[in-house]
Amino acid sequence: MTPKKPNSYKQKPRSVGTAKNAPEFTEAVLGPGEVDKDTAFFKLYAKMVSAMTNFDNIDVELIENLLIELCRIFRLSKAVTHVYRNEQEEKDGKGETLCCYDNGKEGEQIFFFRVVTSVMTIATTATYMSPDEKPLDDDERKKVELVMKTVLSFVSRNRMRDLVYELAYFDESGYPNLRNWCEYLGRICAQKKTRDKLAFRYNLRHFSLINREFGRQVGDGIMRSHYDQLNMQLGEDGFIARLGGDNFIGVCNAEKTRTVIDYLTQAEIRTPKGEGVNITCSAGFYRMPNDHDAGFDEIMGSIISAYRVAQTGGMDSIVFFDDSFNEKRVKGMKIQQEFNEAIEKNEFKPFYQPKVNVNDGKLVGAEALCRWFHGGKIIPPVEFIPFLEETSEICRLDYYMLESVCKDLKRWTDEGKDLVRVSINFSRKHILNTYFPETIAEIVDKYKIPHDLIEVELTETTSEVEFGELKRMTTALRNLGFHISIDDFGIGYSSLNLIKDIPWNVLKIDKSFLPDSCEGSEMSSSNIMFSLVVSMTRQLGLECICEGVETQAHIELLKRYGCDLAQGYFFDKPIPVEEFEDRLEKGKYDI
Repeated sequence: MTPKKPNSYKQKPRSVGTAKNAPEFTEAVLGPGEVDKDTAFFKLYAKMVSAMTNFDNIDVELIENLLIELCRIFRLSKAVTHVYRNEQEEKDGKGETLCCYDNGKEGEQIFFFRVVTSVMTIATTATYMSPDEKPLDDDERKKVELVMKTVLSFVSRNRMRDLVYELAYFDESGYPNLRNWCEYLGRICAQKKTRDKLAFRYNLRHFSLINREFGRQVGDGIMRSHYDQLNMQLGEDGFIARLGGDNFIGVCNAEKTRTVIDYLTQAEIRTPKGEGVNITCSAGFYRMPNDHDAGFDEIMGSIISAYRVAQTGGMDSIVFFDDSFNEKRVKGMKIQQEFNEAIEKNEFKPFYQPKVNVNDGKLVGAEALCRWFHGGKIIPPVEFIPFLEETSEICRLDYYMLESVCKDLKRWTDEGKDLVRVSINFSRKHILNTYFPETIAEIVDKYKIPHDLIEVELTETTSEVEFGELKRMTTALRNLGFHISIDDFGIGYSSLNLIKDIPWNVLKIDKSFLPDSCEGSEMSSSNIMFSLVVSMTRQLGLECICEGVETQAHIELLKRYGCDLAQGYFFDKPIPVEEFEDRLEKGKYDI
């Protein structure tokens, strides 16, 4: 349901054999018994001009048949017209054939005309004549030239109208654009046809990595295939437009919701070489209200709100709009507006949660966790991190936290304190930054901190292409001497390849993997899973640390299964730097 395209003359090549038979058509145009060639020409030409200037209803078949008759009058063997969007298309021979007459006889080119329009499209027309035909006389040549120039004028004008339409409603790759979408949505709202329809916006996750791995040309083909397959599933009652890059917006009937969700959650697209690429999406959906309540601004705002929630990551990459999203959006905008000033005022502070050896109680490390001191209170991460994740500001905060930790380590060094390794969480958004390892090293080197005192915590990944990029990043960090840990192992899409192929130093087991009690059967599934993960980690030569350790029973479990390191409220919650310095001085916990 795209905006109506202006009438234009755009035909596939047609040979004379596909036209109407000459006698019947000539009589229909000229009238029975009229055989004078000059009279025939002027009547045919007048009819053609009239058909070409009937802007509201251009009859393509009539124009083509008139041109065929004119070609026959002048004994031509072939007439061809081409249009090109630009000079490069003309050089490459990639233009469109708009009209063609060919009686099958070999002929030599006798005329060629070329015109460049005001929007730099190019139109050419050429005519051919068989050597065994009587050559054109001067009068015939003038008439053929007149017809050819008329055709060029008609084609150029209509192609320019087509191009203006294409530029207005389609992007450079041929996808319907935002203007197209806005007209479509405005129309169905005005016609009250929004009942039982859902609007959605989606993004192909980390598509830049696919372009990097397969090349831009193959990447464009993968995107087009993904779009075409979804468009096919939506059918005539659906619509998808491209917002730019790898971002799209669409409408589907409610009955196809599950089909669309399944496709956007994961779809396998084949490259020209037959390689399968899994495409995952972040998408926000909005069920349109009853016809009489639907409004363009409400629909657009609701889609965007749901989409932003989906983009924050986690397990919910497909999100349906909820009324609470509007409140969250206002809150998020406020946080993003206050972020720059908060950075300048040093309102973000690292709190340190100790890491302890469960066998002897020795303090062996810490995790730096961000807290925001604002308006006389401490704002916990859950209230601002998700909103910063919607933009690149989260990366800026990560680097700020790293620098804050380096400042503390530098001060402790100057004061002669015994240092422990400190881990800092980094957003998955950094995976798109090829210079991430070098940036980490630059900040750490600025404070002359040994690289082995910094541990970079990264979360799991779900995309195959992202997996490859994660491997590249962690390898570079390891080569620079940093420790790398996989955070929250066990709550995402953990796989053996994640441990086998990526050069981690540390595996952090999420507290959800921790058995509830040490009194359960050794053969219970939770005990077996926990013991296997710990055993595998140790055999691979990785450090194994368990998060969320809160009770003495947890400590006993860790000892039983050989997990030496723990982090959790049993020892300390995340504490301010001054309190952590006291823990550094003491160096041990009572077990």
